[in-house]
This record gives sequence, structure tokens and C-alpha cells, in this order.
Amino acid sequence: MSAEWTRTVRLHELDRGPVKLELEADAAQRARIASDLGLESLPALAAQVTLKPWLDGVEITGRFRAVVEQVCSVTLDPFEQPVEGEIEVRAVPSGSPHARPEEGGELELDPDAPDPPDVLAGDALDVAAYVIEHLALEIDPFPRKPGAAFDYTPPTQEENPFAVLKKLKDPKA
Repeated sequence: MSAEWTRTVRLHELDRGPVKLELEADAAQRARIASDLGLESLPALAAQVTLKPWLDGVEITGRFRAVVEQVCSVTLDPFEQPVEGEIEVRAVPSGSPHARPEEGGELELDPDAPDPPDVLAGDALDVAAYVIEHLALEIDPFPRKPGAAFDYTPPTQEENPFAVLKKLKDPKA
């Protein structure tokens, strides 16, 4: 993700209780994020996030709001649309007994269960990276401008393939 927009929090900062953050990317940061996500532009990106101690790691909850500019997949016109979403992630430090099993271990998947916690490389996490990740998940991969409709009318007369060949051979036919 974009290395230009970061907000690092160390796990020991949560020892005194929850930490609330208001994050907002500036114009240069939004331009870099838009480039990373394949957007035309990113006119707005802000998030309100709360970090709470969870087991030996952290629980991140909050909301983000953004305005993305994409190219319509029907008309090929650029247009802006609002995007917002929830953030809910748990993370633990590496070596935690609550981390996912190491490679080679058996992993049971339950679609109704919460996601397993992320494993942090060190004792710090980049909250802005989680905001960008959740934004990327909410972006429509096939955006359609409001009111744009795909209007396809099939040919009225279906031509025989041999008739097409005959026209190529004899243009007067």
C-alpha cells in the first residue's frame, strides 16, 4: 500500500486504554493512494478509528469515508462517487499463541466465524494501511456512472456465414 500515508501506533501505547484517532489524508497522499488503487483521483479520505487492547494484541474498529473518481465501465466517462465502510480488525504480535498456525498446520475455515487476527511484524501497526485496505475492498471494480445503461441491440438480420463469404468474393451480390 501507499508508504506515503502512515499513522503508526505501538502496542504499548494501548496500556492506558483505548486510543481514538482521526485520520485524514492530504492532497499528495490521496494522489499516491489513488495511483496505488488504480483510481482517477481520490478527492477525499478520512477515518475515525478506535484501538483497544485485545488479548496480547489490538482490536481496531471504526469507519472511513471517501470520495473516489473512477472511469465508468459503460460510457468511459470519469465520475465521482462516495464510498464508506466499517473497519474491524484484530492483530497480534508475531509469536503470539493467538496467531494463526504456522505453515504446514491444519487450518479450519468457518465462514461465520470472525477473521483470524493479523500477525504484526513487530510491536507497531500502521493504522492508515488498514484504512487503505478497507477502502480498496469497498471500491466497485466495474463502476457505472449513475444513469449509464449498456444499450446493445443485436443485428436484426442474421447472416449466413457462407453469404458473407460470397459477398467478399463477389461484391455485387
